[in-house]
Amino acid sequence: MTGRAIPGVIGAKGFDINEIVTAAKAASFAASGYTFALRYIPRLTAAPGDLTTGELATLHAAGLAVMPVQHVRSETSWSPNASLGGIYGQTAADYCAALAVPHGVTVWLDLEGVAVGTPSADVIAYCTAWYNKVSMAGYDPGLYIGWHSGLSPAELYALPFMRYWAAYNLNADQEPATCGVCMRQHATDGEHQSDTVTADKLGRVPTVCAPPLEVAHAA
Repeated sequence: MTGRAIPGVIGAKGFDINEIVTAAKAASFAASGYTFALRYIPRLTAAPGDLTTGELATLHAAGLAVMPVQHVRSETSWSPNASLGGIYGQTAADYCAALAVPHGVTVWLDLEGVAVGTPSADVIAYCTAWYNKVSMAGYDPGLYIGWHSGLSPAELYALPFMRYWAAYNLNADQEPATCGVCMRQHATDGEHQSDTVTADKLGRVPTVCAPPLEVAHAA
């Protein structure tokens, strides 16, 4: 049972959290109206709080869809480049394959904390290299835009990504030009943050890993 890749529902509420979600907590989220989870995957090697196959099954059993998002190297200051983009992108692709995440699901790159003075060309090269690795593996690359992404709205839109997710503190004038975002994060609610699928200005939504049909029918 690996789940199904289906479009997210406009207005659907999800949560992103950097810890393993237990069956009890998954049931609590579902009872509170959440329909999907954003869970973290590694840049290089897995850490204790990263998404596992067991947790994926637990989330699905609670009726929750899932989208993977890769840890950023630093939330405060780091320097991206094409080499890192390729390495991290390959890790994301391999890890999702090992989890049996179905092709077509949106896998998110977290872009934030870029060091002041980093050439935009280096950020673009990083994002493009990451995109290529994840896309070639059959997934739908998405870009989370957080504090200090290092790119202008025009530069963000010029990237190959077709799915953008706005951090809770991203100003409207910092969003990708022309298309905007298809998901918005809200302020922290305890140990997690809430997110809403919105559809971007071109009508695009992210693709989630929904529970397998046999699990969905049993719910």
